[in-house]
Amino acid sequence: QHPLVPQMWPNSINQASKMALLTWERETGIKLVQINGQRRYGGPPPGMSGERLGCGAPAAPQVSPRAPCGCVSAGWVGGPPPAGTEVYIGKLPQDMYENTLIPLFQSVGKLYEFRLMMTFSGLNRGFAYAKYSSQSGARNAIATLNKFQVRQGCAIVVCRSTQKRELSLDGLAASVSQGELEATLQQATEGILSVTVYASPRRRQAKLAVLKYSSHQAAALAKKALMEGNLRLGGSGTKVEWLHPDLKQKLRLWEETPSSSWVHGDKILAVSKPAALRPALQNVLDILNTLCWRQRLGTPLFLTKCLQANPNGWLQFWYQVAIPGYPVPFSGFTWVQQDGLGQSGHEEAKAAAALRILQILSESL
Repeated sequence: QHPLVPQMWPNSINQASKMALLTWERETGIKLVQINGQRRYGGPPPGMSGERLGCGAPAAPQVSPRAPCGCVSAGWVGGPPPAGTEVYIGKLPQDMYENTLIPLFQSVGKLYEFRLMMTFSGLNRGFAYAKYSSQSGARNAIATLNKFQVRQGCAIVVCRSTQKRELSLDGLAASVSQGELEATLQQATEGILSVTVYASPRRRQAKLAVLKYSSHQAAALAKKALMEGNLRLGGSGTKVEWLHPDLKQKLRLWEETPSSSWVHGDKILAVSKPAALRPALQNVLDILNTLCWRQRLGTPLFLTKCLQANPNGWLQFWYQVAIPGYPVPFSGFTWVQQDGLGQSGHEEAKAAAALRILQILSESL
């Protein structure tokens, strides 16, 4: 059956508007595809981009003969539009659909894609995304339609899409391992780039993971999949949200060192913890000194300060390293583990800082 046929909706809410949408779709020839809680119009069909076809430079957009004037339909050829072409649309009436919204947003520029977020009842979730074929189209949409009254007393919000890509997953069981979480996320979601695990700042005996995805759309689909799925990685009440800036800042100073990994292709690459550096502390410092000498940068000068210690033996340090021949000093935070031999941890912190600086210098030099 057609995905918009009324019998497919679980109830008869807003039936008149739904029938008007079906009529509009038949008359215009527009095809709407509903996947993972969002209904999408436009964009390139799978396998039809210039990059996948090996066509070299992206071709100019083409308009399907059946598409309404001003809309870029599935006839688009070439790569997607550049960054800065998508706008966020908020405060929509929940019984308003594409038959009203697409003509409105195509009136200010050529649409590449329109995505309306949907509920299971067939109402919209109150927000949508419109991507234009050019940045000027997006600017026109914001200038013309922000605070536009789509109905009497109902002004919508139109602003630049923030393209958030990071999620927080709170309430994971304390027993969940890094490898188990990574394997589950790779299976349940697509586009995962990195996973970082912390002690939860909100729940005792629980973990929080920060997930970074390759794009906003991948992160949004992952958020929906994780909210509706069952990860089997924690107790009741596992919570998935966009990573809030305040939480991101707090996690940088949290009392348990994270373990991190990055996904490269289909391989997960582990990042060594500073605690593992002790057998080669002096080697790391010597390598940095040698590199700076060879590049005629001068001898690195270290400043370290212990900020806090937690009960399981980890120390957090702030460091600053000035290299005379390098234009700016290096600074940051690191965690090291006490060795039980009465050491202060400053040497370990210097080695951890040196390792990070070596990584930066190896790229820039």
